[in-house]
Amino acid sequence: MPRERGCQRSSGRHSRTARAELSSMSHTERLLWEGHYAQCLSSSAPIFLAAIMQHLTAKVLELAGNVAQNSGQRHITPELAVMAVHHSTLLNSSFGMTTISLVAPARH
Repeated sequence: MPRERGCQRSSGRHSRTARAELSSMSHTERLLWEGHYAQCLSSSAPIFLAAIMQHLTAKVLELAGNVAQNSGQRHITPELAVMAVHHSTLLNSSFGMTTISLVAPARH
């Protein structure tokens, strides 16, 4: 008899990254510990920080994609990302005096 779908219990243990469905949570936690940003670090702090970074990245890429589409380009360039941040009131005020480099990092 086939197994019924629906609420199935998982028999294995899952990492915090898997449970939070975030990709860079472990990396964020390591950087927080190594940077000595606080004497005491909550176990949920890297989860929230990784979620915020993922949301901001998605929003900037979405807006940059819209700018690229409106200007007839097929690729998102650093200039388009800067334009997207500049034209968004919320992102512009959030980034404030932050400089977004237009120089691509060197590939190894």
